[in-house]
Amino acid sequence: MKKTILAMCAVIIINFSGFAQIDPDERDFPIGEVKVNFLNTILLGSIEMGYEQFLAEDQSIGVEFHINDRFGYRSQNDSKSFNASAILASYNFYFEQVGQGRLYVFPFFKYRFGEFTENIDGAIARTDLNGAYLGLGAGYKWIFGDKFVMGPFANVSRGFSEEVNDRFSAVEFKAGFTIGYRF
Repeated sequence: MKKTILAMCAVIIINFSGFAQIDPDERDFPIGEVKVNFLNTILLGSIEMGYEQFLAEDQSIGVEFHINDRFGYRSQNDSKSFNASAILASYNFYFEQVGQGRLYVFPFFKYRFGEFTENIDGAIARTDLNGAYLGLGAGYKWIFGDKFVMGPFANVSRGFSEEVNDRFSAVEFKAGFTIGYRF
């Protein structure tokens, strides 16, 4: 699994460095976008920040880091604690350009690492959250002045860790609202 993650990171870095050679004046679309999912920061205390590198006007490759990642929208209290992070890689397809907004769809690969602990009858039970997820998401982005973007998204994914699937559902649903800046 570590070799797979390293290979994905290498492909992304090589891809980004190749697009850095294109003259920005020759492009009629943005180079990149940085964004943060502020809704999940408020609801879950999770910090989800990402970057998209545009390959064309209607396609981009994205990488996101999720700090204090949770499984779906499970609550956390004194007897339950998530201590996990995740990295997510996506390929984004943008559709229709009506006014200042765009619909997009993104297949993605996510790898979560960390643990979940809970107190069951005075004993601490630990669940290893290390596992891979494949999923599909969709969203909408409003674009203001060709620089600022914001919009909702939702995604669903399937986990491939038996230990996580025994404790939680194999299917995970997440949603959010991102704010970003294009350059």
